[in-house]
Amino acid sequence: MALHQFIQRVLLFGVDLGVGPAPARPVPPRRLQGLISAIAGTHQRFDGLAVDFGHRYRSAFWSIYLLSAVAVLFAVMPLALGWDDSRHGMHPWLFIWALCEVQIIFVVGVIYFIGHRRDWQGQWLWTRTQAELTWYLPVIAPLVDFAAPGPKPDNWYARVYDSVQPVDKADDVTTLCIANEPLAAEALRDAWEAADFRADYARYTIELLNDQRHYHSRVAKRQRALLHRVHAINTRLFAVTAVGALVHLVVHSLWLSVMTTFFPALGASLHGALAQSESYRLAVTSERLVDELKAAVGRIQAAAAREAEGSAGALREAVRDAIGVILEEHQDWHMLVRPHHLPLG
Repeated sequence: MALHQFIQRVLLFGVDLGVGPAPARPVPPRRLQGLISAIAGTHQRFDGLAVDFGHRYRSAFWSIYLLSAVAVLFAVMPLALGWDDSRHGMHPWLFIWALCEVQIIFVVGVIYFIGHRRDWQGQWLWTRTQAELTWYLPVIAPLVDFAAPGPKPDNWYARVYDSVQPVDKADDVTTLCIANEPLAAEALRDAWEAADFRADYARYTIELLNDQRHYHSRVAKRQRALLHRVHAINTRLFAVTAVGALVHLVVHSLWLSVMTTFFPALGASLHGALAQSESYRLAVTSERLVDELKAAVGRIQAAAAREAEGSAGALREAVRDAIGVILEEHQDWHMLVRPHHLPLG
């Protein structure tokens, strides 16, 4: 478990997200199985890298914010313990607290430096794009007219869509398309004339979309729960700080000083980490996407029914539009995450 996942699990202790079990793994049509197998290794490589860089980046900013609050605690603890008094028996060991504070600040600086130097955020965005595009490549393949004469783009997405923003920096996906075009063209020859392929293709696409609906439903509920829990914690921290400040007017206690210093710092750290992760916008975007994917599934089901009655192009158009929704969401995610780097404060 990555650090950011552990922190969020602690924050969400006792919360039931209520999303239910994940759907069964989508079963592809027989004609697409060879293409999926040929692409699987590349997809798994990009997906593994995306997960790794995503964990590094998100764990980095959560640790930076929370360690900043811990540094504040170490800075005020000598005062609360009375070690700053030259008459105190532990006064000679006062430097320990300062040393711990400096070490924490050093760790924050190292995380910041390494994260920028190795571009964890940029690598996460890039590899996630490659993973997403390779994952949906077998769904896009039946929409490509491999027999089309004349000049044509090498990337299958560019053949299906007039403008696909994520494809601009997807050279690896383009290479994959070129390498697997003969295989795809052979496997999908006359595929649309086979009723069993059309039915299996519609079912497979619907299963993929429902899998995405479940994922985004979980993201939305998790982010909403995280927002409410951190808000509740910060409200209590503020209330305790306010009470401590009022009590401090009549009761002079260094421990009250620690409380009124550390609690606001902790609250600010939690709020900063939550803002960095864009929890609110992620929740809103995922909720919207759940509804859009539900509508897309309905259109594919209706198109598949019409296709059985002779409307051959309806299914192609419905699948094309559905994958377009996912591509647009991925581009929105890029715009959401890219402005956020690893701030030190």
